[in-house]
Amino acid sequence: MSIKCAFLFPGQGSQAVGMGQDFFNNADIAKQMVADASARTGIDFEKLLFEENDDLEKTEFTQPAILLVSAIAHKLFENEMPIKPVFALGHSLGEFSALVSVGALDAIDAVELVNLRGKLMAEACAGQDVGMMVSLGLADDVVEEICAAQREAGMKVWPVNYNAEGQIVIAGVKSDLEVLAPLLKEAKAKRAMLLNMSVASHCPLLESATGPLSEKLREMLKDEFIAPVISNVTAKPYSTKAEALDLLPKQLVSPVLYKQSIADFDDSVDCYVEFGHGGVLKGLNRKATTKPHFVVSDMASLETALTEIAKLNA
Repeated sequence: MSIKCAFLFPGQGSQAVGMGQDFFNNADIAKQMVADASARTGIDFEKLLFEENDDLEKTEFTQPAILLVSAIAHKLFENEMPIKPVFALGHSLGEFSALVSVGALDAIDAVELVNLRGKLMAEACAGQDVGMMVSLGLADDVVEEICAAQREAGMKVWPVNYNAEGQIVIAGVKSDLEVLAPLLKEAKAKRAMLLNMSVASHCPLLESATGPLSEKLREMLKDEFIAPVISNVTAKPYSTKAEALDLLPKQLVSPVLYKQSIADFDDSVDCYVEFGHGGVLKGLNRKATTKPHFVVSDMASLETALTEIAKLNA
């Protein structure tokens, strides 16, 4: 197949009760992966994914739930259309789903790995009232300067997710973020709003999580990349276990360069395929690219993606 696809994988914030249910109801491989993930972690994924609960919003459960649904979506797609992507790119947690898609991580190992990642992040933030805030409508350098000035004044606030033009997420201590909001609005931000997050991702507050994550990565990563993964830390491709071992612990404490990654590699692909619930990355990519973007989130969207990609390739 000559069509050039990029595989995309969402991160935290894309979760919702019921995600993956259609796959589970209609595909034996989905049932098997849910059963295997439950057996490995002791998490009842049927209950977590398909029944109303509070756990889905807790990062140690959110992360494996999102990864599992993305891995199922990708597996079902791959079984029908075994194409090698030009690259795989995930947003934050999604980088681990991307590693599964290129063969560098086993799916069930990855579920266990990001369950641990979530626990480590929660432990690093325990006892600190932390959070995350989205700023809309300001240039990157304006947000960076405001945050830098506040850090000089002793506050803990960092720009951490470069999502799209004019959309940056800031992490830090919640009371410091609340001080930041009016300053962003004064600088003409359209919105400065606290997000429903219990951790402060991709900032120095997570330093204590990097060591234990490194150990688990060493045990689970495979040096078998069928395609490169774009690093959130550098916005550059990597395709070896050694590079992944260097970059993934840094990813916990470094900003996610998602917007930059799309901008740098858009010319190398014909289309994007996003695996998982919600189509969040399609929303982010709307301003950044005119290339077709397919979201595989249930059986119907899987069929659509397969049909449309086949047409593009004809």
